[in-house]
Amino acid sequence: MRTINVVEITENIKEMCIEATHFLPEDMGNAMKAAADSEESPLGRQILQQLQENLKIAGEDMIPICQDTGMAVIFMEVGQDIHFEGGSLSDAVNEGVRQGYTEGFLRKSVVSDPIHRKNTGDNTPAVIHYEIISGDRLRITVAPKGFGSENMSRVFMLKPADGLEGVKNAVLTAVKDAGPNACPPMVIGVGIGGTFEKCALMAKKALTRPVDKGSDVAYVRELEQELLEKINRSGIGPGGLGGTTTALAVNIETYPTHIAGLPVAVNICCHVNRHAVRII
Repeated sequence: MRTINVVEITENIKEMCIEATHFLPEDMGNAMKAAADSEESPLGRQILQQLQENLKIAGEDMIPICQDTGMAVIFMEVGQDIHFEGGSLSDAVNEGVRQGYTEGFLRKSVVSDPIHRKNTGDNTPAVIHYEIISGDRLRITVAPKGFGSENMSRVFMLKPADGLEGVKNAVLTAVKDAGPNACPPMVIGVGIGGTFEKCALMAKKALTRPVDKGSDVAYVRELEQELLEKINRSGIGPGGLGGTTTALAVNIETYPTHIAGLPVAVNICCHVNRHAVRII
């Protein structure tokens, strides 16, 4: 049994909130550069170059990549041989978010009630997803999610008879409906299977997978590539102003489902696909 004091969790979450909002992961930076090099539209290429310049300035001057520093989404993969001491784990996570957004001078965008909408003032509470895994390691992923793209996401409760073509149509419909509103070039997270809530969670988590790493499942990997090519032929382009780079990646996760259903979730992220990962 390994013991971790929750103070360590708070400190790491704080640092990760600041890191994720100022620096894109290496795979995203490489994808942006490759897109700028291959974009066929002169205007689209100019926009992608401006986005790269924005990334450079954000890192050098410690300015958030985007003014919408998002709602903090936290994935916690907790080894079953870990014992936490010093207080509540969830409280420690939220304290890390509070410190990160306050000390990092990040925009606070969370309201305490979805109807009355009073700002909490410190971007808490976070949305925390726990998964118990084997071993004594803790893997933390902090993924601040802006709502320009979040609002464009969809869940489709398809019939089994809709099959693979129905899945393709669902993803393409969500992207077409999003158009320029999701700040393309996008990363498209897709969850297929499970239940209503499971497919949405898979779609969200899919966004944290490196964009240069396809699925381990052959047919899913082929589907990711096919959908990416079709999305990039849509003409939406960088900034929604036309071009050949509407999406940087399509990441798909699947899960067993019921004989009577085919749930599909599409969680869209803008070009600021932010996430930081640490293993403790």
